[in-house]
Amino acid sequence: MGVLELVSELCSLPCSHGKLKKKKPLQTVELKVRMDCEGCERRIRHALEGMKGVRSVEVDPKQKKVTVEGYVEVKKVMRRIERKTGKKAEPWPYVPYEVVEHPYAPGAYDKKAPPGYVRNVLSDPEAATLARASSTEVKYTTAFSDDNPNSCAVM
Repeated sequence: MGVLELVSELCSLPCSHGKLKKKKPLQTVELKVRMDCEGCERRIRHALEGMKGVRSVEVDPKQKKVTVEGYVEVKKVMRRIERKTGKKAEPWPYVPYEVVEHPYAPGAYDKKAPPGYVRNVLSDPEAATLARASSTEVKYTTAFSDDNPNSCAVM
């Protein structure tokens, strides 16, 4: 075995003295946090900006929405808000109403949702069976659609 092969073998071996840390992916975390005043908004922003891995923090008190972008985990962000501010944080439960097939079904429609949003029934299958269209319903509604070139034109 030559010297060059020995050196290349030593370089390819993992280091035993330190653990390799897996880098967290860049993600956007959206949370629902109840805010009453500008002081609540300021405390939440201050608590999250001091967190390691956070790139930007957006707080929308009208919608009660906090958006955090960075190399963070959802549970750690929620724990940080609860510990530093004393406010309960939960994942953002709403999606735009264009995403849901039947946005005004009893399980999807929520009076407390911000304008243009409904409850996310796509991620929770037991939440609202009426809000999801069945395959036969989709087949019959697209049969008379203007977007379908093979549709039946009955007028």
